[in-house]
Amino acid sequence: MTGVSPIISIVTPSFNRIDELQYLYQSLKDQSIDLTLIEFIVSDDGSTDSTETTVKQWQNDSPFTIKFITQENQGPGAARNHGLKNCHGELILFIDSDCEAHPDWIKTIYNEYLKDSFDACGGPDGAKDDFTILQKAIDFAMTSFFTTGGMRGHSEKMIAKFFPRTHNMGIKRTVYEKVGGFGDLRHGQDIEFSNRIRKSGARIKFILDAIVYHRRRTSLKQFLKQVFNWGVARINLGKIDSSMLEPIHFLPSVATLIGISLLGLVLFSKLALNYFLLLIFIPLSSLSIFGAVKKSDIRILPLLFIVIPAQIIGYATGFILNFINRFIFKRDKWTGFTKKYYD
Repeated sequence: MTGVSPIISIVTPSFNRIDELQYLYQSLKDQSIDLTLIEFIVSDDGSTDSTETTVKQWQNDSPFTIKFITQENQGPGAARNHGLKNCHGELILFIDSDCEAHPDWIKTIYNEYLKDSFDACGGPDGAKDDFTILQKAIDFAMTSFFTTGGMRGHSEKMIAKFFPRTHNMGIKRTVYEKVGGFGDLRHGQDIEFSNRIRKSGARIKFILDAIVYHRRRTSLKQFLKQVFNWGVARINLGKIDSSMLEPIHFLPSVATLIGISLLGLVLFSKLALNYFLLLIFIPLSSLSIFGAVKKSDIRILPLLFIVIPAQIIGYATGFILNFINRFIFKRDKWTGFTKKYYD
């Protein structure tokens, strides 16, 4: 690798995720582009597992440049900023440690970069066949147009502004030099970063074929903590810039409050039961069946009856609590779950 000047930097923050990071590394080795163009920066956030030892072993025989940098634990945004300060690419890609890249991921983005079709970009995330049944169920809940896929970027037809997220994101170096790095939010800092990119006038492109595979959480408890924190984060984002809090972001809370109200009235009113069936149970059943068909795996059907409500209720709970905290009581920023977040 001596003498090669990489022009594509891949920045990945990591904190005690070596088991997943190995899948990512292998997927980068399998990329269909000239690997000598790549530098892979593992920006460690104070891991206590074998991350440093393992990554340094990879450096000995990797087909591309690998940099290992570390800092005291400060969160993923600070780790990404550390990576940005240590990268040299004119094209900078972000991918999370719990993701794997499709073999054409870099090539697809790089071809668009050569066409000068974007200043910043993002693409969809999905699941692989070897993921667990729960991970597949969570993947459907997160990517379906009828849940949050229409907002997060899994279709060219979106019902909200597209904000590239760091599990699958690319920027030109000139964008970084113009808007700076990530802010200090523990959750949602990639959306705030994308919002600054958008407000700078940069061209943001959704690249449908630039796919990564997202392993997501491995337990329902982890998933609930994650979506709860996303609900909390959305309110924090709205306090930074009201344009990041759109009417659509209130829908999970509205749906949750309606569902709880109808459940409370079911014992006293047959009409409430009818409305619950019509507004909650039948749509949930239809969406769960659709998800099982979409994923070609009937085993995820019962899980979807749990995962989809968990996603909506978990997000809504964090959203409502932080809305009360910040808009009614006028308190300072709240983060949500921090300790044992991955337990």
